[in-house]
Amino acid sequence: MSITRRTFSALGLAAATGIFALPALAQDRPAPFDNAADVQIALVRYLSTGDFFQAYLAGVESQAKALGVDLRVLDSRQDAALQADMVDQAIALGVDGIIIQHGLTESMKEAAQRAVDAGIKVVAFDVNVENEVIPQIEQSDRDLARLALEQAIEDNGEAWKAAYVYVAGIAPLDRRDETWREFKERYSGIEEVAMFGTLDNPIANSVANQARSVLTANPGIQVVFAPYDEFAKGVKIAVDEAGLSSDIKIYSADISTADISAMREPGSAWVATAATNPAVVGQVSVRALAMMLAGEEPGASVIVPPTLITQAELNDSDIKNMEELSAKMPQFNHADVAMPAWMPNPNE
Repeated sequence: MSITRRTFSALGLAAATGIFALPALAQDRPAPFDNAADVQIALVRYLSTGDFFQAYLAGVESQAKALGVDLRVLDSRQDAALQADMVDQAIALGVDGIIIQHGLTESMKEAAQRAVDAGIKVVAFDVNVENEVIPQIEQSDRDLARLALEQAIEDNGEAWKAAYVYVAGIAPLDRRDETWREFKERYSGIEEVAMFGTLDNPIANSVANQARSVLTANPGIQVVFAPYDEFAKGVKIAVDEAGLSSDIKIYSADISTADISAMREPGSAWVATAATNPAVVGQVSVRALAMMLAGEEPGASVIVPPTLITQAELNDSDIKNMEELSAKMPQFNHADVAMPAWMPNPNE
């Protein structure tokens, strides 16, 4: 931003009249962000396929740009050993901070500790590295599952046959699974007739292949709980092909423009999802790391609250994409989480 004498006078007049409050300029930020160009952070990814992860990356990039730091993105493409090696690569680069995005506890626990031992600040998003000095960035996965399942109960009553899509060992899915098991205990009329799931790429198509067999082998399924949007996409493909869209309802977690389009198709079986804005989660991940670099404490668990989004709401408000969702549901556009006064908001 170029500050001319005219601009300076205008800013001074606006501040004096209380029109707006000036954002914190670089010199007002704590070290090392008073010289942010010298700060280097790395995002080490395990999962990257799908709209959610593209939006998450966009959020990381937007917050890093707002701070003015140098961001390196290392993508292991679901190779657990490579992800651990990439943490070591980031250590060798001499980065100041690392965001570990997804992954497996057994492969990331020691790698994360090596980064900590090297004096690097680390935060983890949706992977449990079992390290009390590393804050966990979460979407409140239990609440994501709870909101979707409460809607399923409201829509279908307390007794129905369900199929469940799940892959164990992935922290957010494991947390969502805890809520699913709690609901089955609370509502004895919920009968899980099939459980399946895969993270093989492309995930939606791989899940669709499984779902075709499940639907054929288990007639009478009324609800599919697919607590990840790529799972839900795959189930919807199979349900549509089987001509069961009017007989089965799909409940999921996460949201994207492609998901909104799929939910709004006439007669779509995908009736509700619970979601945080993945771009906002990416921003919060960077902000939590930045707070640590500034000597501040974001907390052991940094939770971004979710929103329930139903097919009916999308249709009633004529929401066609993520931009319209953010505009018409403001709580979805920004989370006032890990947001000290000096932190720039990339959404403004």
